Amino acid sequence: MTSYRVVQWATGNIGMRSLRAIIEHPKLELAGVYVTSDAKAGRDAGELCGVEPIGICATRSIDEIIALEADCVLYMPQACNFDELCRLLESGANVITTRSELLHPESLEAAVRERIEQACHRGKSSIHSTGVSPGFITEAVPLVLTSIQRRLDRLHIHEFADVSSRNSPSMLFEIMGFGQEPPPPAALTGRAHYLGQSFGPSLRLVAQALSLPLDSVSAVSETANALRDTPIAAGTIRRGRVAAQRTTVSGMRKGQTLLAFSANWYCTKEIDADWQLRDTGWHIQVEGDTPLDIQARSPVPAERWAQVSPNLTAHRPVNAIPYVCRAAPGIRTTLDLPQIIADLSEAPTFH
Repeated sequence: MTSYRVVQWATGNIGMRSLRAIIEHPKLELAGVYVTSDAKAGRDAGELCGVEPIGICATRSIDEIIALEADCVLYMPQACNFDELCRLLESGANVITTRSELLHPESLEAAVRERIEQACHRGKSSIHSTGVSPGFITEAVPLVLTSIQRRLDRLHIHEFADVSSRNSPSMLFEIMGFGQEPPPPAALTGRAHYLGQSFGPSLRLVAQALSLPLDSVSAVSETANALRDTPIAAGTIRRGRVAAQRTTVSGMRKGQTLLAFSANWYCTKEIDADWQLRDTGWHIQVEGDTPLDIQARSPVPAERWAQVSPNLTAHRPVNAIPYVCRAAPGIRTTLDLPQIIADLSEAPTFH
């Protein structure tokens, strides 16, 4: 039985969940943990993710991580540091990251891409970017759905996220702008640019796989306001304040939208716009010679959402470890790897 030694890099909500999955996986061995705060340094890895202590303490030293000579590093920081990445890759460690910068290598700056490829060449290592959104829903799922098409006119993914149960006032009100006055056009343009940078590469990758390369990618953001004062876990959304946000990223080909992704995030469905908001999940429309209309809803009650939602992003990188470790050196996309199949032997049961 092949076992892989893995390092968890960063332990936020997603990183803590992937750390726990590594510890509990029958064919993975936790080699080490890198943390980004002094408060977590020196703490036991098991303690960090809510299981029994396992005798492995977290570190803030990249030198200590490299000295472990692990097979793979799950790289999940809030921001991508290409110096760190290249050091890891040059050391011989394969890397799987939830950062979106490497979803589509051709979208990287040429100099950055070359630097990463050279680091992989020197270390005989590979790097793969994946997650749930972007990643699973924008790549793995569209590639499966289009496998029964012989003509694709349009594929549109609508993502819905009800954030009313998230008790994080700073995140919702300060960072995301819920509960605020409707934003000026410049703020909407900035949000559209950010999400376009995050999801556009995935759309380009899928179009490339289908031999229908995109001519351009554009993004548009808009907001809608609450029809009445609405209490949520983080506070209260006042009437006339921002209660929903929608950004649509469109991949264009020959003057028409070929691939699109719409992010619909909301605190209430009672808004001053007819957005036809659905429960948390995805609605996927495929228009072509084999039309499809698919609804994938998360049946998790609000009180359990904070417990379950990190799994969406954390588990796919864990399941991808054997495939990335066996891959040829270089930046490896969804198109370069086999279909990722989870090994669920001896999987823990949660209630």
